[in-house]
Amino acid sequence: MWQAEHIRDRLQTLHAGLKVSILGMTTQGDQILDVTLNKIGGKGLFVKELEQALQEGRADLAVHSMKDVPMMLPDGFALPVIGEREDPRDAFVSNKFKLLSELPPGAIVGTSSLRRESQLRARYPHLTIQPLRGNVGTRLRKLDENQYDAIILAAAGLIRLGLASRITALLSTEDSIPAVGQGALGIEIRSGRDELWSLLAPLNHGDSAACVRAERQVSRRLGGSCQVPLGAHGVLKSGELYLTGFVASPDGKSFIHDQVEGDPTHPEALGDALSEKLLTKGAGAILAVLSGT
Repeated sequence: MWQAEHIRDRLQTLHAGLKVSILGMTTQGDQILDVTLNKIGGKGLFVKELEQALQEGRADLAVHSMKDVPMMLPDGFALPVIGEREDPRDAFVSNKFKLLSELPPGAIVGTSSLRRESQLRARYPHLTIQPLRGNVGTRLRKLDENQYDAIILAAAGLIRLGLASRITALLSTEDSIPAVGQGALGIEIRSGRDELWSLLAPLNHGDSAACVRAERQVSRRLGGSCQVPLGAHGVLKSGELYLTGFVASPDGKSFIHDQVEGDPTHPEALGDALSEKLLTKGAGAILAVLSGT
């Protein structure tokens, strides 16, 4: 809802006289909170109902967290806007410890993400990783009730909700490679809505879009989903786009990562290049096991 209100306010500021109303919806991903996403169909559960509202004409646009948007949009839909990115890092949140590295053997860490879990298991095999679902408030409450010694959340969500003070420490993008699109908002519309495209165009952030497009290409090429521990992170430095990514087994024992850099005006080509490097190093074998082929 914060995301929808943010985009509404931006649009009404940009276009005098424009009125934007919000159609509040609860998606299947919001409703099923006792099972991890990789067991109930993945992150697409957060967008399906919104796309149906677009298709039926009940809504003109849908605002998504880019990390929840499937790599292939259904026919008839477009993603004209990727907004300026908030902090893409993962946040370590604990009431007992100041750093992830301080956690003792057996400490319970909560996360709903196979991506985070695999990286935690690779770097800290002595920790106990347990599932954590629910909205941000629910997850923080579970921590405060001592169900966990620490939890890992996206920093962007905490910052946007005014909860940055709950962040104990930020994990570097080298220590915890973010999810594809983490921290960025996307706006989805039906294809052919040229009048909407022009209204939304000022919200597109070129640098953020280039990084997210490169990241999404990695996931697209490697069949990324909630069943695949995979991450990719792009950043612009001195006119170059540096793209880092990894594929791992859920237990973190097999962990393959690499980096490429190049022209940010061709982000998908960089995503392809990184995918090839990961496959050459053995990512295909991990993916084959995970897909059962």
